Amino acid sequence: MTTLLIAEDVDDIAMILQRVFTRAGMEVMRAPDGAVALEMAVEHRPDVILTDLGMPRMDGWELIRAVRGDAALVDTPIAILTGQLQPGDGRVGESGACALLLKPCPNDELISVVRALADGGPHGHTFTAAGCVATHQAVRT
Repeated sequence: MTTLLIAEDVDDIAMILQRVFTRAGMEVMRAPDGAVALEMAVEHRPDVILTDLGMPRMDGWELIRAVRGDAALVDTPIAILTGQLQPGDGRVGESGACALLLKPCPNDELISVVRALADGGPHGHTFTAAGCVATHQAVRT
């Protein structure tokens, strides 16, 4: 079973995401900000992290940098789910994220991207403006 960690500060969105992924057969953990998400990632080692960008205490960019800087978590697949970016934003690839999903995002696309990242598993990263170039095919939307 895929374990997904969702970092999202808006309770309504986090609850909907938790419901969507739970119904898709995943084990879901929720964190209200990047700091809590990092603590949970260190403790539970999720298969995939799905993060918003705009959060208090530690935003999504900082969370991605912290995960990529942790030897035990560095290869964890990370997807960004946000309404703050445009497709092709170079910061996504430079950050170390594997996928960008823009809000609002259809449930089937959310599930498909997270499953693809989980199926690909932990992987090394080479970062480009377009996203991560992993040892498996990178997922980009």
